[in-house]
Amino acid sequence: MGRTVFEDRRSELVAQKVIRNLEKRHMQAFYAKDGAEALEKALSLIPEGSSVGWGGSMSIEQIGLKDAVRQGNYTAIDRDTAADPAERSRLMRECLSADVFLMSTNALSEDGQLVNLDGLGNRVAALCFGPGSVIVIAGMNKLAKTLDDAVSRVRNYAAPVNLQRFEGNRTACRETGSCADCIMDGCLCSQLVITRNCFPAGRIKVILVGEELGF
Repeated sequence: MGRTVFEDRRSELVAQKVIRNLEKRHMQAFYAKDGAEALEKALSLIPEGSSVGWGGSMSIEQIGLKDAVRQGNYTAIDRDTAADPAERSRLMRECLSADVFLMSTNALSEDGQLVNLDGLGNRVAALCFGPGSVIVIAGMNKLAKTLDDAVSRVRNYAAPVNLQRFEGNRTACRETGSCADCIMDGCLCSQLVITRNCFPAGRIKVILVGEELGF
């Protein structure tokens, strides 16, 4: 069953409040009613000829943004094309100096703070510093009421779900579905980053999308 017009209206109303709070924190913020509109908006924020990289993100893949960059007038820094782990690592490092970096966020609070949890830290490193512009695609399912709620969502939902993609991983949350605050080999919870302000202003651009994207 699809979303109702009432759910869509509620998402847009809440998104407008969140956008105001993101802007207070010096991020650019936009609302798109669906993935197609989010794709159009994201591409409008990427100058032609830009070098563009990304981290691991289901959301940017779901809206077709990775394919649009690959097929457009951009230089894609695409780690998925790597022939071996060494090349993949090199491309991930190259993303840190890209003109534009694409990602989602594991959660965001209604007061406009982004919360992200990383294993290697390459994604949060790019969010914090390096690329000239960072575009964040976030479905409204990522929204949490408070910062504490956002951190809880990341640790107790997003991380355990994300780890189900990795065969052979035997961390506690993959085996049980619940966070055990572990530091086991293969843990994806090495770096917990809360972005409470954007400096320089406007570098981070958040597109809230009125549908479920990622997890």
